[in-house]
Amino acid sequence: MSNTNHETPYIPLGPFKIRLPFIHYRFELPDYLQGLLMCAVDLAAIPLMTELLGMPFEVALAVVMLNGLLYLTHHLLGDPTVPGWITPAVPLLMAYCAKFPEGPERVHALIAFQLLLGVFSIVLGATGMAKKVFAYVPSAIKSGIIVGAGFSAVMSVFQVGGKFDVLPITISITVGLAFYLIFSQHFAQLKLRNRFWWNFAKLGILPIILLAVVIAPLAQEAAWPTIKWGISTPDFAGLWNNYTVFGLGMPPVSMFISAIPMVLAVYIVVFGDVLSAKVLLDEAEQVRTDQKVDYNPDRAHLIFGGRNAFMSLFGPDVAMCGPKWAAMLVVIIERFKGGPRAMQSIIGGVGSFRWGTNTGLLLLPVVTLVQPILGVALALTLLIQGYVSVRLGVLEAKSQRDLGIAGVIGAVLAIKGASWAFAVGVVLCLLIYGKNFFKGENDRTFSRDLETADDNATAPVAAVKKASVAQPVAVD
Repeated sequence: MSNTNHETPYIPLGPFKIRLPFIHYRFELPDYLQGLLMCAVDLAAIPLMTELLGMPFEVALAVVMLNGLLYLTHHLLGDPTVPGWITPAVPLLMAYCAKFPEGPERVHALIAFQLLLGVFSIVLGATGMAKKVFAYVPSAIKSGIIVGAGFSAVMSVFQVGGKFDVLPITISITVGLAFYLIFSQHFAQLKLRNRFWWNFAKLGILPIILLAVVIAPLAQEAAWPTIKWGISTPDFAGLWNNYTVFGLGMPPVSMFISAIPMVLAVYIVVFGDVLSAKVLLDEAEQVRTDQKVDYNPDRAHLIFGGRNAFMSLFGPDVAMCGPKWAAMLVVIIERFKGGPRAMQSIIGGVGSFRWGTNTGLLLLPVVTLVQPILGVALALTLLIQGYVSVRLGVLEAKSQRDLGIAGVIGAVLAIKGASWAFAVGVVLCLLIYGKNFFKGENDRTFSRDLETADDNATAPVAAVKKASVAQPVAVD
């Protein structure tokens, strides 16, 4: 870390660093405007809940808005990320809950699972065990989990009956443009040469969402939006009475016991999200030598663990409460890398974005504008997440054998789920590395990125950091 780094001001509170808008960080208008329309992804959770739990639209909207308020706790308490769902695990959780009869029993299954996941995460964060998990899990398994999360995200878009089958033209155009604007070296150079494109890049993917609103109806893949005016009307009373412990009572103990394997499986995915968030933010810090970016896995566990525990009691959520929204974290980090003129602090960027999504959920004109293209917004975030996850997952490997094991783990995770993937990873590491199970090997697969050989778990992160310094504008 550079000695010139300084940290955004804060009020210390135990493990947390309290930061308030306009007092501790600058409000970033471009990120706020992105958030206004990217609330479309938050709203995409509504069909999941209406399908699985039979929730009315207004009740599901209440869950989304409650979760949206909790998103703000991350940056307000010092976690410099864009929080989101535990996206790759959503299909796993829906399949688990579907085993129970629809109605109170299925809701109880979801409550028991989410409460257990929240408490488990809080315990890991409070005891400092989260950092130790990072240190002791073999690099091959870390790599495989992150790569597998990327595979799952991409497959969910392109599977039969997936979003691509419904919106092929719109998704192709908007996702292609998004990848060009975010990851292209050509556009990165264009921004440096032309002030117009520099200012355009500040808007992130806001223009892409607006374009989708027009393209989808023209391609006859969605209806033109019917704009309604006013404020959204979530049904918090219906949520309280029919879908929480206050109306249904606590789940039986047997529900908590049956949820334990599912909690462990989903935590593997959460672990990959935390790991990749740290790598992305470490990468950003190496480019912005004027800023200290303090990402603490223990603090992150306390916050998203608390969110899951709270939501399990007040608004059980199929999408769950995850540590990061990969797609938007990448978009905001790219602006952050542009220097203080582009974004003063990473806290300002992620905070302004989440204030924007909350505003969007409240405004009925915004909700009705993006309602026809919820599938496009979801596909966009899943495909960007897939790209980033695979790239970071490969860089977590320390050797060619690690890469081979990671490929198998990733494929198993995408096809059979997290429990199978972890079991396969443990067996392969035992068979291939034996007594060096935790160490693995370092054959300098990424030696072109490393100054010196390093056998410890920080070697892949160092590779990412060095690559980032060499190319401060483009992600890839």
